[in-house]
Amino acid sequence: MAALHPAADYTLDELIAVCISRQVHDGDLLAQGMATPLVAAGYILAQRTHAPNACFASAIGQGFVLEAAPVGIARAEALWLGKALAHASFVSLAADLLPTLAPKEFFRPGQVDAAGNFNNLAIGQNYAAPRLRLPGAAGIPDVSTHATQMYMYVPRHSRAVFVPRVDYVSGLGHSPARTQGNGPCYLISDLGQFDWAGGRMRLTSLHPGATIERVRAKTGFELDAAPDLHETPPPTPDEIRLLREEIDPLAVRRLETLAGAARRDHLRAILAAEGVLD
Repeated sequence: MAALHPAADYTLDELIAVCISRQVHDGDLLAQGMATPLVAAGYILAQRTHAPNACFASAIGQGFVLEAAPVGIARAEALWLGKALAHASFVSLAADLLPTLAPKEFFRPGQVDAAGNFNNLAIGQNYAAPRLRLPGAAGIPDVSTHATQMYMYVPRHSRAVFVPRVDYVSGLGHSPARTQGNGPCYLISDLGQFDWAGGRMRLTSLHPGATIERVRAKTGFELDAAPDLHETPPPTPDEIRLLREEIDPLAVRRLETLAGAARRDHLRAILAAEGVLD
């Protein structure tokens, strides 16, 4: 349907959010991490379109939510906390509840290898003094060892992220060490969509304007392509309207695709619109 009625214009962050939404099925329990506005926008879009019975296990207050809240920054916690049906401690959520409930969750890796092992701890071989300290593993080591529905997203595809070997394994992929659960099954970046056929990442679709040569040049390991490699179906006009007008009118999702001064300026504009800057 999306391919038959494409939107006339859309941005890269909107394409990623739409692709995330299309991985959601009606009735899914969706785990939503902190500071993941692209994922939040995609989840809410799915609930507003083809998956009205999807519900959320949100990292904001470790709450279970049926009705999604708008995407925001300064007001996000109050909005999500106010809609939660119940709350749990972080330890209970990560170690007790989520293994039983088996939610679908999108992770953003700092590094990921061909087998889907990923790193959110640090970049560099000296852990005490790394080249870059990443946000941390949080509950990923607990969740990834038994998860059956792991998905990933990388807003800026580069050889710094897609590496031959991760510096530290904070998330378990398709590994001989695995005794339960599954490695990741899907990844979307700003260049295309990928799966893990046979336990190794491969390219399944190219976003408009991307080429297989460019994807391989920006990937630090050998990358195969699916036999039916195709162009990513574009968003529909209704999907874009919902994202821009109702789900994320401040375009918080765009923060994940921007860097440097552009990201700083957009962040300030969002906070000003939310009324928290003088």
